[in-house]
Amino acid sequence: MLSKGDDYPLHQTPEPMAVSGGNRNFYDRYFFNGYSADGSIFFAAALGVYPQLDIMDAAFCVSIDGKQHNLRASKRMGSERLDLSVGPITVEIVEPLRELRLIIEGNDSPITADIRFTARHVPIEEPRFIRRDGPRLVMDYTRMTQNGGWSGTISVDGQDIALNLETHRGTRDRSWGIRPIGAPESQPPPTGAFPQFWWLWTPLNFDNHACFFHSNDDGEGLPWNRRGVVDDLAGSASEFEPKAMDLSYYQGTRRIKQVALETGNGTLSITPRTGDQSRTFYMSGLGYMHPVWGHGMDHGDLEVTHDIIALEPSPAIDMTTIHIQALSDAVLTVDGQEHHGIGVVEQLFIGPHQTSGLTGLMDPTS
Repeated sequence: MLSKGDDYPLHQTPEPMAVSGGNRNFYDRYFFNGYSADGSIFFAAALGVYPQLDIMDAAFCVSIDGKQHNLRASKRMGSERLDLSVGPITVEIVEPLRELRLIIEGNDSPITADIRFTARHVPIEEPRFIRRDGPRLVMDYTRMTQNGGWSGTISVDGQDIALNLETHRGTRDRSWGIRPIGAPESQPPPTGAFPQFWWLWTPLNFDNHACFFHSNDDGEGLPWNRRGVVDDLAGSASEFEPKAMDLSYYQGTRRIKQVALETGNGTLSITPRTGDQSRTFYMSGLGYMHPVWGHGMDHGDLEVTHDIIALEPSPAIDMTTIHIQALSDAVLTVDGQEHHGIGVVEQLFIGPHQTSGLTGLMDPTS
C-alpha cells in the first residue's frame, strides 16, 4: 500500500504512510478563515484527510452581500494523502509553518480564488484534546493555531476582491487525531448521556499582537480543556488560563454578546459586531454539523456542489446554524496599554452549560 508519502522521512511506525493506526475516525485537517477590516467580506476554507475511510474532502466559502456561498468537494483519494486537491480546491504548502496558498479553479459556482496566507507569529500548540463517552474514546487530537494576513484575489460573481496583508487578516489551523467522522456509528455507547458540547474559540489579530483563547466546558460549566496565548509578534509569547470568564448571550439565542477575561498581565474583551458591520459565518458551509456534507462522508469518486445560505438576522436554531464564527472587535490590555483588534468568536453550544444558564439540547437563553 505504498504512496508518494513514503518517499518522505515522516514515518512514525513500521507501516506505510497510508496506514494511520487502527481507529477509523483518524483525521488530518486544514482550516482557514479571513476577513476584511470593515467586515464587507468573510471567507473560510477547509480540507480534511480521512486515511482509514480513504476519503478527502474540502470546502471554500465566501460571505458577501448578504449571502454565504458554499463550494464543497469530496473524492476517494486512493491512499494518496499528499495530493491536496479535491476537484477545484487545492491547498499548497509554500513554506511550512509560514505561508500557504489556496487555489480555487473555475467551477460551476461563481467563486474562484488564488490567495496566500502569511503567518504573523509562530504556531500555537493547543493542549491535547482527550474526551471519552463512558469507555468509548470520542476525541484524541492536537491542534496548532496561527494568525496571519492574506494576499491575492477572490472573485465572486465577476467581482474581483484584492486582499492585502494589512487589511485582510485571519487565522489558519491544523488538527489531527481522532474525532467522529463519516457515517454515524451503528452502535453508540449505551450510556444514555444527554448530548453536551460547549466550545468557544477566539483567535484575534492586533497591529502589534496576536491573541488566542479557547475553552471546552462540561455541562456544569467547568473547563476540561482551556488555554490562552498573547504573542507580541517579536518572539515572545505568554500563556494564560483564566479561572473564570465573564460572558453574556443575546437574549433568546445561544449566541455570545460579549466575553471578558483576565490574561495574567492584563485583560481581554471580545464583542461580536452588530449592525452594518456584523458578519456571522455558518460553519455548516465547511461541513461541520451538515446532514449531507459532514466530514468524511462518501460521495463517490468525485463530487462537487455549490449552494447559498441567505444571511438572516435571526435564523432558527438547528444543527446547521448552531455552529458559527462571529466577526468580533477586541480590546487587549498589556501592562496597562490598550490595543484594539479584530477576530472571531467561534461558538458551538449544544446541551446544558450551568454557569451561563443554558439548559436543554438547544434551548435559547431566557
